[in-house]
Amino acid sequence: MRQVTAALIAGVLAGLAAPAFAQTPPATIGQQYVPAPWWMRDPVIASVGQVRTEIAANRADFTAGFTALDRSAAEASRKAADLVRALSQQLATYGADKVRVETSLTTRPIYEQYRDEAGVMRDNVRADKIVRYQTEASVRLTIRDVAVLERAYATVVATQPTTLSPVYFSLEPENAWKTALAAEAMKDARRRAVAAAENAGATLGSVRVIDPTGRACETDVLAGWPSYSAGGGQMQTDVDEVVVTGSRTVRAGAMMAPPAAPPPPPAPVRPGEAPSEAQIEAARLALQPPLQTMTDSACVVYGLN
Repeated sequence: MRQVTAALIAGVLAGLAAPAFAQTPPATIGQQYVPAPWWMRDPVIASVGQVRTEIAANRADFTAGFTALDRSAAEASRKAADLVRALSQQLATYGADKVRVETSLTTRPIYEQYRDEAGVMRDNVRADKIVRYQTEASVRLTIRDVAVLERAYATVVATQPTTLSPVYFSLEPENAWKTALAAEAMKDARRRAVAAAENAGATLGSVRVIDPTGRACETDVLAGWPSYSAGGGQMQTDVDEVVVTGSRTVRAGAMMAPPAAPPPPPAPVRPGEAPSEAQIEAARLALQPPLQTMTDSACVVYGLN
């Protein structure tokens, strides 16, 4: 009996001697240990440089539509093509590097209409009930040189299109602009680091990390858990489309004198003909590209002395 009791006691003691960490509950996610990167073994300062500039939009686009009707689909398409042929040829003289012209034709049938029992007018959608065909010739212009925008827009307006969209501006940053912004962001990071080190009673040491994306300054140790926010510090260019409508400008001094009799308006452009110089100038409006914002940031980690 004593041997059995001794064996039981030995078994219980053996169970109590198990490692204590096996009974320790796992740490929560918010309490996880995040090791510091190698470049933080000594005192460091992480500096984020930020720059911002405004640049005039360098792209513009708008669309014009010309409509033709005929009982024959082929004839309607031919008439619509004739309406935009001379205009397309005139716009092509600017060159594809300045103005890109895209033309398309869309034809749809127009059906007889009838009233139903409720008196609502409806289309009689049947092949034998087609009255006419309507073709719309759409001309889309992408202006790559805004210096010719006003004249190109006036040329289209002078041809009296059926529909005309507003002018949409956008910014396509050039590589040289991006490089210049990145360099300024690095310089700004150093200026901030020097000022912070001096204010803290230290001096700036050697560079430990250069990160143009800015993520090195958002590690768990520096920014707190969690880190790696989306977007980092990469260049961001506002690309919101800006709609600008045309307007005429009048000098203040011109309002002092009595207005002179306006010259007679030029004769309207005949359908399918290219507008003359007088007709283009009469339709010319002031179209000034708006300013767009470009930003960039960079992270530089310095040692401290």
